[in-house]
Amino acid sequence: MPKQRLITAKRVVVKLGSNVITAKNSLNLEVIESISNQISTLMDKGIEVILVSSGAMAAGLRRMEMERRPDEIPKRQAISAIGQSGVMNAYEKSFAGCDKKVAQILLTAEDLNNRKRYLNARNTLNTLIDWKVVPIVNENDTIMVEEIKLGDNDNLAAMITLLMDADFLFILTDIDGLYNKDPRQFCDAALIPRVTSFKKEIEEFASEIPGTLGTGGMLSKIQAARKVTSAGIPMIVARGDTPNMLLHLFDGEAHGTYFVPKKEKMASRKCWIAYTLAPKGSIVIDDGAVRAVRQNGKSLLPIGVVSVEGDFEEGAAVSFKTLTNEIIGTGLVNYRSFDINLIKGLKTSQIEACLGGKHYDEIIHRNNLVLNDCC
Repeated sequence: MPKQRLITAKRVVVKLGSNVITAKNSLNLEVIESISNQISTLMDKGIEVILVSSGAMAAGLRRMEMERRPDEIPKRQAISAIGQSGVMNAYEKSFAGCDKKVAQILLTAEDLNNRKRYLNARNTLNTLIDWKVVPIVNENDTIMVEEIKLGDNDNLAAMITLLMDADFLFILTDIDGLYNKDPRQFCDAALIPRVTSFKKEIEEFASEIPGTLGTGGMLSKIQAARKVTSAGIPMIVARGDTPNMLLHLFDGEAHGTYFVPKKEKMASRKCWIAYTLAPKGSIVIDDGAVRAVRQNGKSLLPIGVVSVEGDFEEGAAVSFKTLTNEIIGTGLVNYRSFDINLIKGLKTSQIEACLGGKHYDEIIHRNNLVLNDCC
């Protein structure tokens, strides 16, 4: 297990799933108190902790004396709104017993897609950490619609890990880690203690282990691991209701599944481009441009562009792909789609004559470009 990485970790993100902190459509206050005590112990050792927590739906159902989640989205949003205060109240009481304060942060994908709001969120979280306050993050389900939905709290936890340049991500769930089959159904299921690459069989194992209360099963945890490890950040999936699990992990004990990170850590801005922004369109590039950006680390120039898909403005996130439709990366464009259509295939010296002016030589500058197979 990654003992050395844990010894040197100064900032970590801990994600708690619905199945860990709920029991029979009610909050499991014993587990919440245990997790709060563990986080407090880590903080007393000088480790900064950001908590991503589910549980609002279960708490809302209990308050409204409902046995199952409603099917209608407005009712689900209302239940989450009712339950969120209950979740925060439980954490506030538990952390108060450890002489710690908490703060609630509710986010949507729209908050993280906008660079200014993204940086504002980071500044707020950094201020709370400086004040020794525990940030408790969740998706803003009350106003969530498909266009601004983050997906699930595993994805949110990965995004927060990248946003805050954390040293480690812990996802605490209701099973011991990633298995080769669902251990709740098969007694011969074997735990996979270490994942070094995301082969097809890993996703196949994960897809067969669904969640129950939450929106994300094991597959969403694999997707979160792919994001953070690609950025050079390690992740562990472990059982969250095991007493003192976090402390055991920090003591170097082997528990759960360890996802090994890439050696080089990605810059924060490139993490934002690669894993937070939703592409607004795509650009098809020729083989020469593929070689230039992939092998030689070059910017994407107009001469390599074959076609443009979608309608987007200057500064938008856009994926770029090969002639065979393989998406190879994402970047921020210097020109709107209409103008790219006009200058595609041209040399940089021809841009000004075509558009009546030229602000940039590049369609996407290499500093604003991230490759899928290199990130």
